[in-house]
Amino acid sequence: MRAKVRAALDALYMKRLVRELEGRPRPQHIGIMLDGNRRWAKMSGIDDPREGYRAGAAKVLDFLRWCDSAKIEHVTLFMLSDDNLSRPEEQLNPLIDIIAEVVEQLAAPGNPWPVEAVGALDLLPAESASRLKTATAATQGRKGGTKVDVAVGYGGRREIVDAVRSALTEHSSQGGDIDEFIETFTMEHISKHLYSKTRSESDLIIRTSGEQRLSGFLLWQSAYAEVHFCETYWPDFREIDFLRALRSYSLRERRYGR
Repeated sequence: MRAKVRAALDALYMKRLVRELEGRPRPQHIGIMLDGNRRWAKMSGIDDPREGYRAGAAKVLDFLRWCDSAKIEHVTLFMLSDDNLSRPEEQLNPLIDIIAEVVEQLAAPGNPWPVEAVGALDLLPAESASRLKTATAATQGRKGGTKVDVAVGYGGRREIVDAVRSALTEHSSQGGDIDEFIETFTMEHISKHLYSKTRSESDLIIRTSGEQRLSGFLLWQSAYAEVHFCETYWPDFREIDFLRALRSYSLRERRYGR
C-alpha cells in the first residue's frame, strides 16, 4: 500500500515539474557522469561491484528516453575515464565489457540514437575497441533521437592535447608551414579537432552520487556550463531527479563571463 501511495505522489510531482519546465530554457547538450555504481552495490549488500555496473548500465536506456521526451539534442555519457584504465585488469575488463554491451544495446535495430564513442580508444583492449567501433558505425545516419556520445577511456586534458596534435598534423599533411600556423592558431582550431563530431559546447553537467568535482570531464566544452550535483547513486537515478536538474538549469541566469 505504501509503495502505491509513493508512486502516486511521485507521478503528481513529475507532472508538476513538467508544467514548471514549460516555456523555460532547456539545455541542448547535457554531459552526465554516471557515478556511484560500486557504492550502490555496497549499500545494497552486493559483494560483486560488477552488479553495480550492470545496474547502472540498465539505467542508460531509461535516461536516454527521458532525454528524448525532454527534446535534449545531445548527451555525453561519462562511463570510463583514462585514469580508470590504471585499475587492475580483473576490475577493468569486466567494466569495459559492460560498457561495450551498453553501446551494442543502444545500436540495436529499432533504437533511434546515433552513437559515437569518444576517448582514447587505442588505450582499450583491441577487441573491446573493435566492438565499440562496430556498434557505433551501425548507428550513423540515424535521425530523430538524441545524439549520444559515450566517453570511454576519456580524459579532458588528453582530449585537448590530442586536438592540438590533430590540428598540427592536419596542417602539416597539407603542406602548411608550422611556424605560420602557430601564429594564426585559435581556439576554433581546438574545437574543430575534439573527439566528438558534434563538437557542441556543454550547457549542463550532471554528476550523481554526491561527489562535487568534474574529474576532467568535458574540460573544453564545459567552460560556461551549469553544473548540477545529485546525491543519488546512478543506478537509483530517477526521471524525477532528471527533471529537477532541468528545473535547476532553467532557473539560472547564464552570464558567459559577462
